[in-house]
Amino acid sequence: MYKEIIIENLSEMKIFAEDIGKTIFPGFLLCLEGDLGAGKTTFTKYFGASIGITDMINSPTFTILKIYEGKNTLYHMDVYRLMGIGMDFELEEFIYGDEICVIEWYKNIIESIPDERLVIEIEIIDLDKRLLKIEGTGKYEEIVEKITN
Repeated sequence: MYKEIIIENLSEMKIFAEDIGKTIFPGFLLCLEGDLGAGKTTFTKYFGASIGITDMINSPTFTILKIYEGKNTLYHMDVYRLMGIGMDFELEEFIYGDEICVIEWYKNIIESIPDERLVIEIEIIDLDKRLLKIEGTGKYEEIVEKITN
């Protein structure tokens, strides 16, 4: 299932992230893609807050993985620096576990992640406006339908 939506501002991005937060289940996998500054980490902050994370979420670019504990556990990965390296960092236990996992720059390790996933590609339209390309495979298809209607 594939849909596109326009997000006009940060308030709409927050609402969208909260809507996704209402759909989580054990092992939820959310993959994000977009240019630098598109809003991947901003989206993750809103998403994390919606699932009960109270710590400040920031980009794990240099650490690859940050773990946030709250009502749920969130594994937040930024695999920008792993292009072509694959799973040498042994991230499988986090990606294939029962916790919630968000992967920024997921295409850099695409061959190492499950086929079933929710993907959001964020394109910059202008300062605050974004085009979101949302794709869900397997059990995530119904989520795409739910969050885009």
